[in-house]
Amino acid sequence: MIEALRHEEIVEMAGGRFKLTALIQRRWLQLMQGARPMVETEGLTPMEVVVKEILEGKVELDLPDDDIGQDDD
Repeated sequence: MIEALRHEEIVEMAGGRFKLTALIQRRWLQLMQGARPMVETEGLTPMEVVVKEILEGKVELDLPDDDIGQDDD
């Protein structure tokens, strides 16, 4: 499952490497705080659960609609 991180498919699904990293961190934290996994977890590590959820399209990064980094002039 971790092998999937080496393929561009998961990077493209997340919208880039930075967004993928942010998504993994956010979802992993949610799972560690008690959120229920959205996929079958038997025999999987928490990282593998997160990757599987991303590959199955169960989670995505929710960014604000604001244009980050633009001046409000």
